Amino acid sequence: LLGPAAPALPPRAAGVRARLCAQTGGGGGAAAVAPLPRIRVDAAGSGFVDDAGRRFVPCGVSYYRPGTGWAPQLWKQFDAAATRADFQRMKRMGLNVVRVFVTFGSFCTQPGQLDPAGLAAFDRMLDLAEEAGLYLHPTGPDHWEGMPAWINGLGDVRTDLADEAGLKVLEDFWRMFAGRYRGRRTIWAYDLRNEPAVAWDTPAARVQWESWRTAHQQPVVPVPDQRAAPSALLADYQRFRESLAEAWVARQARALRAADPEALVTVGLLQWSVPAQAMPVHQYTGFRPEVIARHLDFLELHYYPLAQGVYRYESQAAEDANLAVLESMARECAKPGKPLVIAEFGWYGGGSLQPGGRPADEEQQARWCRRLVEVTAPMACGWINWGLYDTPDAKDVSRHTGLITGAGVDKAWGRIFAPLVRALPPGHALPARPDLPWERCTIDGEAMTRFQAEYLLAFQKRSPSPPADDSNPVRGQPANAAEKPQ
Repeated sequence: LLGPAAPALPPRAAGVRARLCAQTGGGGGAAAVAPLPRIRVDAAGSGFVDDAGRRFVPCGVSYYRPGTGWAPQLWKQFDAAATRADFQRMKRMGLNVVRVFVTFGSFCTQPGQLDPAGLAAFDRMLDLAEEAGLYLHPTGPDHWEGMPAWINGLGDVRTDLADEAGLKVLEDFWRMFAGRYRGRRTIWAYDLRNEPAVAWDTPAARVQWESWRTAHQQPVVPVPDQRAAPSALLADYQRFRESLAEAWVARQARALRAADPEALVTVGLLQWSVPAQAMPVHQYTGFRPEVIARHLDFLELHYYPLAQGVYRYESQAAEDANLAVLESMARECAKPGKPLVIAEFGWYGGGSLQPGGRPADEEQQARWCRRLVEVTAPMACGWINWGLYDTPDAKDVSRHTGLITGAGVDKAWGRIFAPLVRALPPGHALPARPDLPWERCTIDGEAMTRFQAEYLLAFQKRSPSPPADDSNPVRGQPANAAEKPQ
């Protein structure tokens, strides 16, 4: 499957692989299909091209199947036949990237090795993706399918990013995983982790904080209270948190590239990685784009409309407020001069967020998502929707963010997503807007609020919104239904 240098599957995995292949009528799918061209960053550093120099615009979904629980059990309940059907459908819809979450519970069940059953499922998924002409985008190990006891014994590997034992686990994982799939072109890029954040105060961080202060010839002091007033000490602590985030990214990226020098590496940034809207200062993740960009091939931003509480399609003003925050965050992520992908986005349509909540129809979802793509298009070069399917058993907005209903019917957004992205011209330009006073905003919630208001004024002045009854979900294409927010 992976060439002469790839390790053979152990007996347990070979048996699992055989069963997975039997579900789809054989295991030779990938051998009969021409390999996909490798994707790389273009010479300008603003997008992606394939081996022949053709422009590649990532357009895809985060993939999990409804009916597998919440959080989804993608690998523990892997269904090869259903995955094949989904992948073929994605291809017909015009998609080209499938983001999948690798989990500790299916791939890291024992220390120092990768789980054979998890690898067998991933191998089969790679075959099916290549057969369909899709690229996989694996996201580094997380907790969706549970945390093995041996990892829990190390402490909180997920949030204590300063912990040396936890970081070594991640380095080892990437050496083994990327090494196994070295040269496999069906993997577009690796995402180190979904939405990492540096915890405010942990035992490991306290030790390194003392070393940080000493190295900077400053007196050793306790970790500042996260509710403290803005101060030089608080600013220093935020820079320290950024240094922890950088080390966490740099070490994993080095380990991964040592295993596969041609692999593209990124990390999926939570929107709180850019302090461009009001939030408590400890909510800032520490993953400052301009600091971590040097270790990555491109940046990824995740965004959901929460600028004035949960967005409920209540008014044009609410839409503008959320789009302005989005643009300001994308602008900061694009500043380092590397490609930017909006790697997680979406909003509900076809129901309500919770019983008794404000419902939204599919056309409202399609309008919001279309506007998100259009507003970020000058800076971004790829988009990945949150979910292929609506997922009724989800505990969050995932209930109604899909391109397809839980019953398998195409939604309004699913019909226009890929055509919209294909119609976008190439380009990379930062809008002329206010620059984020980064240092101040990481320590002062009021500064965030002032910047958010200032940016909104500039956004509304220079980017007038389409009329509320605009019925063109794809530029230049007719639409079947009006998209008037209610």
